[in-house]
Amino acid sequence: MARNDLHSPAYFELNTKEGPTMKLCANHPYPSRRSAVLAENVVTTSHPLAAQAGLLMLARGGNAVDAAIATAITLTLVEPTGNGVGADAFAILWDGQKLHGLNASGRSPAGWNPERFAGYDEMPYRGWESVTVPGAVSAWVALSERFGKLPFADLFEPAIGYASDGFIVTPVIAELWRRAAEDLVHHPGFTETFLPNGKAPKAGERFINKPLAKTFQLIARTNGEAFYKGALADAICDFALEHGAVLSREDMAAHKVDWCGTLSKKFDDLELHEIPPNGQGIAALMALGILSHTRIRDLDSDDPLAIHLQVEAMKLALVDAETYVADDKYMTGVTSEVLLDETYLASRAALIDEICAQDFNVGAPINGGTVYLTAADASGMMVSFIQSNYAGFGSGVAIPGTGIAMQNRGAGFSLDPASPNIVGPNKRPFHTIIPGFLMGPDGPLMSFGVMGGPMQAQGHVQMVLRTQVWGQDPQMAVDAPRWRFVEGLKLACEDVMPAATLEYLAQIGHLIELEAPDNAFGFGGAQLICRLADGAYASGSDPRKDGLAAGF
Repeated sequence: MARNDLHSPAYFELNTKEGPTMKLCANHPYPSRRSAVLAENVVTTSHPLAAQAGLLMLARGGNAVDAAIATAITLTLVEPTGNGVGADAFAILWDGQKLHGLNASGRSPAGWNPERFAGYDEMPYRGWESVTVPGAVSAWVALSERFGKLPFADLFEPAIGYASDGFIVTPVIAELWRRAAEDLVHHPGFTETFLPNGKAPKAGERFINKPLAKTFQLIARTNGEAFYKGALADAICDFALEHGAVLSREDMAAHKVDWCGTLSKKFDDLELHEIPPNGQGIAALMALGILSHTRIRDLDSDDPLAIHLQVEAMKLALVDAETYVADDKYMTGVTSEVLLDETYLASRAALIDEICAQDFNVGAPINGGTVYLTAADASGMMVSFIQSNYAGFGSGVAIPGTGIAMQNRGAGFSLDPASPNIVGPNKRPFHTIIPGFLMGPDGPLMSFGVMGGPMQAQGHVQMVLRTQVWGQDPQMAVDAPRWRFVEGLKLACEDVMPAATLEYLAQIGHLIELEAPDNAFGFGGAQLICRLADGAYASGSDPRKDGLAAGF
């Protein structure tokens, strides 16, 4: 082979289980040069130690659910900047026969009402007044009880070891930790829990969290009971009371998960599945439905017009989601079914101008932040799982003596009396975190997610089109330069995007903001597992993170 050939793209066609031919690529044209990982059992996530914790469970005879839970537990320790024991979680899983959706997000304290926040212009973003009941622990318990093979306590072993003996902090997490420390040093319990010697740990340094090891042991031993009705619930609620918050033992004890199923939208023979509201997954479904009424199929993956069409469809979807989406019990006027109506989506698609970027208004469908992981096993089980604090380290509140950081999902509520998402008691806020799952006519195609706040629904659409319409392998799709709609006409693009593409987008009216693929979740952290025709999988992990796709 000539020297230059080593640096030229080489494509190898490989059939997926039900979908189009996938092009496995060596030396693709995007900045990263990692290859897709091919194996019969796979775990893919944003931290190598967490991925290996999941693989260990598979090697012990566990299934993809066991692997996903062990990975999720370990992530709360090794990636505290994105999630924690005090986080929320959602999951979509294929059990080999059927698709299931789990909403384990927590609700607001019973003592919350609009009057409590009357002095605010918007919901608090940090501190106790942003803390809702954490749901991640309940997700681990529910998934294990219904689908797991291994004993629940076994899934905590890797995390307990790393918490007790310490783990080496990775570069991306170290930088996020440093940034968060500047803002959160004065929040209750934060310094004691996360700033040894008063400073954030640097990359390459060992971080030990013995209180969290004890918390893991309590949760493992009581099957989660200690967190919602026992000693850990007491510690959380006593600390809340000490700081004037109203999160109570009754709020913690009342928490429950919902096996909610999924919402879906077809694009030709593909069907994208998302968790129903209170999450923003419906925005990805709407955007894909809008795109089905454009000529996106006729364009190449990196054609500037293809990017423009995706951006405009995403704008239309997001403005509606931000207006209408809430805890589904409160979506009494504009429902999910109305937002996904094909006639309505076609009417929204008709607003797109191929040669002009627009700032769209909300539609009238009726008259009048995060860690992500995915795991799959040789039996065919596939799990798409996401858990998040929302902001880095969540509320900034950490419970002394436990290692638990509390999420700030309450910031997702609105203070607008006309909004279905207005803050209220025992209510789930609008959520940004969404696991994705793609089905073909006769079975699963891909479990995937793109963590990172408002990037998530936008990332889902980009990953679906790259893998399924344009046939890119999961690593290639993950590596490709990404865009992110910001607001109005503002469009953030990675600075590795071709200059000609950026020039075209600017000429038709997009206000381009160039950003480096950074460590602040700006363009998300994608993790993908695609099902292949012979029962194996192809997986890709985002080079923007410290992550790992691994299998055997």
